[in-house]
Amino acid sequence: MLTAITRAFRTPDLRKKLLFTLGIIVLFRLGSVLPTPGVNSENIRLCLEQAQAGDAGNIYGMVQLFSGGALLKLSVFALGIMPYITASIILQLLTVVIPRLETLKKEGQAGQAKITQYTRYLTVALAVLQSTAFIALARSGQLFPSCTEPILVSEDIFPLVTMVVTMTAGTAVIMWLGELITDRGIGNGMSLLIFTQVIAVFPAELVNIYRQSPLKFVVVMAVGVVIIGVVIFIEQAQRRIPVQYAKRLVGRRMYGGTSTYIPLKVNQAGIIPVIFASSLLYLPQLAVTLFGNTENPNVIIEWFAENLVRGDHPVYMAAFFALIIFFTYFYVSITFNPAEVADNMKKYGGFIPGIRPGRPTAEYLNYVLTRLTAAGAPYLGVISLIPIVALAVAGASQNFPFGGTSILIMVGVGLDTVKQIESQLQQRNYEGFLR
Repeated sequence: MLTAITRAFRTPDLRKKLLFTLGIIVLFRLGSVLPTPGVNSENIRLCLEQAQAGDAGNIYGMVQLFSGGALLKLSVFALGIMPYITASIILQLLTVVIPRLETLKKEGQAGQAKITQYTRYLTVALAVLQSTAFIALARSGQLFPSCTEPILVSEDIFPLVTMVVTMTAGTAVIMWLGELITDRGIGNGMSLLIFTQVIAVFPAELVNIYRQSPLKFVVVMAVGVVIIGVVIFIEQAQRRIPVQYAKRLVGRRMYGGTSTYIPLKVNQAGIIPVIFASSLLYLPQLAVTLFGNTENPNVIIEWFAENLVRGDHPVYMAAFFALIIFFTYFYVSITFNPAEVADNMKKYGGFIPGIRPGRPTAEYLNYVLTRLTAAGAPYLGVISLIPIVALAVAGASQNFPFGGTSILIMVGVGLDTVKQIESQLQQRNYEGFLR
């Protein structure tokens, strides 16, 4: 592998792409630690130290994870990649509901460019809403409930608007950096930025666990290696449905007669169900933060505070697992349409050996996909819950990188990037990473 990396850097154009990607990542991390104008950096540091022993970080766990720890620092890139992820998921769901978006999706590259433009607009709108919400929480003192230090230098309207504009512009710059990596670098730009934010908290959390107990550190590392191995095995697992294309005469040329396959992954939904479930469980926690400090809190708010705020509570874990199962089936059903796949196969003269074209093919694909999802959905739930239980025993925080979402992101993006570098090396007759 080291030899392959050396050969990659010896290739001028590939070395240029790798160095360009690393440069963008460094610039991205600098923006994550650059404070927003109007923020008292010293007081935020003190509040963060107090919050490490409390539950403040748990409330914003998912957004804090995708910001690489920059959210609670209120930096320029505080929102991270989360607004773009949310906008992409919303547009993907709306494609099934709105006929106009479905038509654009079928138009190929031109239609996809239009959907990408809509995603950018929605990302900026979500960034405005999220930055306004977090600055309002910081102004009211609810961003760090246990900290009495003033976070903002001034609470006048102009400095607050400046902060909202700065954080929104930071999100737009993140989108631009991701597209630069995709066009001129190696790998998918947005995925690499997410990967960078997730692993950014890795060293600090490892040091915290090691300071608590070297034995816990060894146990956590061993459990993490096992989980990574299992995730790699499942993520690479797929059911290949054989497809045979009949020969057909077009003009004077003969086409078809080839054999291929449809790869159906065990985890067809990726990490989207985990993000959906985490986001939905974030709402009760946010409700407790906003309305739980009143003199006469609502009965529902009290139940939320008792059962759905702590990640190690049995009710929270059961709800998390059930939501992951539900969203896995839901997301797979809207992203893979067996009837559409069967129609396309029939249109081009393709068929599955032993299965009649048309409706029987669609029923067969739906049957196989349902069985695969029956294994993939519990896998996502278990991977997301085991780290919560194990790391709660080890005393780690909710943002520890060995969490379910972190592992899935690190493994998925890592494998995809390695494959892209491998393909670049194979084009130049090098051995590459995989031997």
